[in-house]
This record gives sequence, C-alpha cells and structure tokens, in this order.
Amino acid sequence: MGRNRSWAAFIVGSVVGLIGLVLAVGGAWLAALGGSIYYVLTGAAMLASGVLLIRQRLLGAWIYLAVVALTILWAFFEAGTNAWALVPRIVAPIVLLIVVIAVMPTLSTAANRWKLALGSMAGVLIATALLFVALGSVDSTAIAALPAPQAPGMGDPSGQATGADWPAYGGTYSARRFSPLAEITPANVSGLKRAWIAHTGDMPATPDAAKMYGAETTPLKIGDTLYLCSAKNIMLALDAGTGRQKWRFDPQVPDKWIPYTAACRGVVYYAVPGAAVGSACAQRILEGTLDARLIEVDALTGKPCADFGTNGQVDAKIGMGKVYPGLVSINSPPTVVRGIAVVGHQVLDGQERWAPSGVIQGFDVVSGKLRWAWDMMHPDWNGAPPPGQEWARGTPNMWTASSGDEQLGLVYLPMGNAAVDYWSSKRRPQEDAFATSLVALDVTTGKPRWHFQAVKKDVWDYDFGSQATLIDYQGTPALVLPSKQGDLYVLDRRTGRPLTPIGVIKAPGGGVEPGQRAPTQIVSLWQTLRKPPLTERDMWGMSPIDQMLCRIQFRRASYKGFFTPPETDRHSVEYPGYNGGSDWGGIAVDPVRGVIVANYNDMPNYVRLVPRAEANKLKWFTREQNGGPTPGAEGAGDPQADSPYAISVNAGWRMKYTGLLCKQPPYGGIRAIDIHSGKTLWDRPLGTARKNGPFSIPSGLPFHIGTPNNGGSVVTASGLIFVAAATDDLIRAIDLKTGKTLWSDVLPAGGQATPIVYQQGGREYLVIMAGGHHFMETPIGDSVVAYALPARG
Repeated sequence: MGRNRSWAAFIVGSVVGLIGLVLAVGGAWLAALGGSIYYVLTGAAMLASGVLLIRQRLLGAWIYLAVVALTILWAFFEAGTNAWALVPRIVAPIVLLIVVIAVMPTLSTAANRWKLALGSMAGVLIATALLFVALGSVDSTAIAALPAPQAPGMGDPSGQATGADWPAYGGTYSARRFSPLAEITPANVSGLKRAWIAHTGDMPATPDAAKMYGAETTPLKIGDTLYLCSAKNIMLALDAGTGRQKWRFDPQVPDKWIPYTAACRGVVYYAVPGAAVGSACAQRILEGTLDARLIEVDALTGKPCADFGTNGQVDAKIGMGKVYPGLVSINSPPTVVRGIAVVGHQVLDGQERWAPSGVIQGFDVVSGKLRWAWDMMHPDWNGAPPPGQEWARGTPNMWTASSGDEQLGLVYLPMGNAAVDYWSSKRRPQEDAFATSLVALDVTTGKPRWHFQAVKKDVWDYDFGSQATLIDYQGTPALVLPSKQGDLYVLDRRTGRPLTPIGVIKAPGGGVEPGQRAPTQIVSLWQTLRKPPLTERDMWGMSPIDQMLCRIQFRRASYKGFFTPPETDRHSVEYPGYNGGSDWGGIAVDPVRGVIVANYNDMPNYVRLVPRAEANKLKWFTREQNGGPTPGAEGAGDPQADSPYAISVNAGWRMKYTGLLCKQPPYGGIRAIDIHSGKTLWDRPLGTARKNGPFSIPSGLPFHIGTPNNGGSVVTASGLIFVAAATDDLIRAIDLKTGKTLWSDVLPAGGQATPIVYQQGGREYLVIMAGGHHFMETPIGDSVVAYALPARG
C-alpha cells in the first residue's frame, strides 16, 4: 500500500537544505581564505540530505545522521572536552537531528517505526544533557598545593593595617586587599547571610542617564563607621554594624560633567597628627569628584573642612587651560604619603590629541595647598604653571589608583597613554618614555625616582589599569605589577629593577605607521594571565552558521599574534583586548602564605582605524557651540580628533545580531599563584552563564562559563576569597586552597566593585557596593550590601 506525501519531511528537508546551502556558500568562502573545509563539506552533505527529504527519500535522513556523527567527532577533535566550545559545534545540529528523527517514521512503513523514533529522540536528549552537565559543571581543579603560612609574613610599608578596620581603597596603601580576620572560614561560609542593606539614594533619573552610571566604590571602615561615595560623588557615612546613615554630603556635581567611562571608586581617610580628639576635622574624608575637584569633610559630621582650600574644596583643573565638561574627572581615590595627597585624573579616551593634561599633582592633605606637580613635558616646573602658561596638553594620565610606601616616601603611578590611544605619530619623546609605565614618584619633590615601561609606543590602549601591590620578595622590598596584557612583573620598589625573568619577543610590524612600531616588546617570563594566540578554532557563536561567520571575520582580519598593529583597510584583532588581562580591580595578596589572587579578562577586540573623511561622515565627533567636543562612550567609535584616523573598537568582538562574542569562552577567570615559586596553584573561569545568552536573553544556566569582569577580590587569613566582578550579579566565596566556589548570593545589581572585610562588635562582615556598570551592561543600583554569619545566641 502506498504512502501519502509527508509534508513534515518536505518542511524539514527545506530547512536542512537551506542551512546546508548557507554553510556550503560560506564554507567555500572560508576555505578560499585558507580556513577549515568542514563547513563546505557539511553544507554540501546537508544540501543533499535536504533535497532527498523533500523528495520523500529516507536516505536523506540517514545522510543527516551521518553528518551529525562526523560533526561530533570533528567537534571533539577541534575543541576537546571544553563544553562551551562544543556548544555551537554540536547543539544546533543535535536539535535538528531530533527533528529529523521525528519525521523519519513518516517516510517508512515499518510497524515499530514510531517506537524506534521516540526511543532514539529520548536517547539523544539524555546523552546530550548528561554530556553538558558533566562538562559544564566543572568548577576548579587544584594544580599545586597551597603554601603553608610563614610567620610573621610580610611587613606593610604603608604604615596601615587591616583587621577591625579597612583604612584605604586597597585595604592599605600597599594595595594587598587582605584581611587577617578568620571568623568566616571555608567550613562555615555556607552560613553567610545578609546582615543589612543600605541605599545611597543616588539613581539615574532617565534611561539615558543610566548609561553613564555605575557605582564602583570600595568603602572604607574606620572605627564604627563606613565611608563611601555614590555614583555622583555623594559622600556617605554609615554605621558599620547596621548600615544606618550617619551623614551625607553632596558636592553637587553637574550631570554634564559625568563622563561615560568614570565612576567614583572610593574616598580617603586621614587623621591629622596631633589634632585634639573630637575637634573639627581632626579626622577627614577626602574625595576626588567627577568634575575634578577635591572635597574634604569632617569624618564625624560630614561638614566641609574650612581650612582645606576654599570652603573645603580645591579645583584640580586649575592650570590645565580649556577643559570641557565630561572630559576630565577624578574617579579613583588619591594616595596619601607623608601628608601629601597624590592626585591623578582621567581624561576621556580617544577624543582629541590635544586633550587636557595628564599632570600628576601633590596637595597638602590638610590645607589643600599645591605642594608640587609633575608635568612630564615641563620637568623643571615645581608648582603651578608660570603666568600665561598651562600644563602640557595631551600627555599620559593616571586614571586608576596609585599605591604608596610611607617608609621610602614613594608613590607608584600606573600611567596611561597619550590622549590618542591608537595612533602614535604625534607623540613627543617624553610621552613615549612615560606612557604605559609605572612611575615611582618621590612625594617630597614630585620628581620621578624611576619608571618601568611595559609597552613601547603603545597603540593598543594597554595603559596600566591596576594598582601596584607592595610585597616582600625573597627578602627584597618589591611590588607586583599586573598589566592589561596579562603579564605580572615583580620589581624592586626602591629601584624598579625586575626581580623575576623578563623576555623580549619580536613584535609584528606594519599597520598605518610601520616606522613607529617597535621591533620588539617585553613580556613576563615569570607569570602571565595571557592565553596562547588565537586560532580559527577559537571562534565561537550560537550555531555552526555564526561560528562560521566569526571564522570568516577572523580570516579576513589582520592578526599576527600579540601586538598586532591596527590597520585602516581592514579590521585587526587585538588580543588581549584593552579591558585586560588585569584592569582597575587589581590583584589581592595573602602576605602570610605568599599567594597572589588575580582575576582577569580574556577577550579580544576587533578594531579598525577609520580615515578622517569617513569618520566625519559617521558623525563620531561633533562640536558644541562653544567649540568643545561632545564626548561619547569609550570604544563605540572614538573620534581621535587632530589625528588622521578615528578608531572603531568592537570591544569583546561581538556578533552584531546575536550579541555573542566571537571568541569561545571563558571570557574571564581567576588564578592563584605562589609568589615565591611563580607556580600557578589553580586557574578557573570566573562567572556563570545565568545572565548570558543570545540576543541578550539570560540563559539561567549555573555553569561556569567565565564572563567579563571588573572589580577586585579580597583574600582572608582563613583561606577565603570574596569576589563579585563578573556579569552574573553574584558575589561568591572561593576556597583559596582549591579554587572551588563554596558560597554565593545574588546581588540586587551588578557587583562591579571590590568588597571589603572588617570587624564590628566582635562580628566579621563582608560588604560590597552593588551599583552596576554601564560598560559591562549589568543592572544599575544603589545598594550597599553587608553579610555576616548568624549572630551568636
């Protein structure tokens, strides 16, 4: 008896054939570019399968089954057991396989055809689910044993200490982010609960305003009080045990001055030596504002300190010449060494070559008087510019936090680039010398003692974003310097001499300025967070089609490995991208065990220099009526005015339609390193997939995909690491010994900030600002969240 025509097979065959046609055409393009031939072969086989299914031939289904079987073998050959790398290679083909199996009975007359089809479908589903659960739920595997504690551990040259208090942004000015507290342990951390939650009351009024917001503050804890700043620089004092607000001071920063890429990351506490206890401004809170002022208030009352500058404030822009709203801000807390508040500032990246100066200033922390200023173009100037002159424009700035050595009288400045990041021909010799360097400045004179440069003639926006962390290394006063390239350097903090091996690699030339490119660059041979160079196999996506498209983009782009220079006639791949490696979250160090904890990013950028005439048509740079620039979001399309090229940066290298990144996960991780041996103890992805998915639809999956992250970690004497930072809105406790997650909680907004640990009333607290982050696209909020173990009794 004949069979009726199967419309299901016709429809499925049409889908299979159409997908095959796309893969065949795209695969032929990819193969012509020197890429994998898998896609063209698979496309041809699927096209044949689809045609046969349309013609009601069961052979079409068997051909597709063979395609899936061979695809699975190819996937494991290319990706191994990396669950996330397997997703685009086999998930979509298996989903389509289930559909094909479902229509096979309509092309057969066998008596048990439906039973076999249902059994096959169930088997495929179960086997696939078990595979990804097994591969995707892996948290961490320890590689080496945790070093034993070494008494007394490293001394702290800042003269500060954590414990009951958290006196500085990095814990102390040594920036170790370490707490000696041990009430919360790996054994009891699962019992951690919210103790209180407070709100800054500083939320954006409109969705457009939210694009500029992000509270990244790390609070300070002094005595019984927490001190912090909000997204708009409102300073607050909270009761450390309850979160109750004690006082609030609003410096009234105008909205037009809030940059797209800046947020208040913290404040400074200073106790005036010899001041009578309880007298006005005997204890002070200092902050830098997003319109580049310094504000100082009484720590007990929040009232401005009348003896600081004029009515409690100093304008740090004086001497810079013309400064436009949104271009200059202070987003990181100053560092105080020997009574001098050392102040850097951020000049918005990529806007114009002759942007305001990156001058570093030293102010008397009590009076606000300018003690010195370091302008690299005018090293002979000791104070304000001479009458009628201004600080040199366009010089590298220090937008992140510095660290300080009270004993040596040095402050360590992580320097950025000259004002145009991706084009170097107009840079002056002094800028070439100090850009992308750590500069040790003498706080008495304001003059450089030494500097260490990580990148020569940087056109990758590889400025130093992390604080240097002060340590002892084999008996030598040292510091650990993390870079955006992922390299970690250990330097003698007295001289800048490298204490760990440094190598030299041949750097690829070419680009639009071949004569400007350095033939060699340095790399750390001691420890790097950087992964091997990208290959076509590292491309990713939601399905074989968009993975193939990413492979085509990769093959069409210029990519010569590390330090590939940008070009104008085609895109280039920058890997790592400008978000790290390590960025402003820095590292944490256990000074007793001698362990570094470093969270990092692992994403490329897809960049292209855009000729000026083309950029002007795109309106990436406009001028207001007053002649000033209208700043935009960093990385979306930076104008680089007064240079021949604008820069187009696809940060993370996202696919336009799905929003997924072209490189396979992980996109971020966290690593523990033995300082003395340089060995990795463990290395694992940081961040789950619960908030990630195609078309910005959260997947809800708890698997450790490793997401982009901004913000740092805290390590405790009990052997715990507390870190949020990732885009999954979780704060978590990680076992320092094994790298495994022991506890986590969902924050009310993005946790792109560094937490603190302190003690109040005999109870240990963990506190973090959950304020979200515009660039990371996490939810915006104003919550300060405190955790503690249940109170005794």
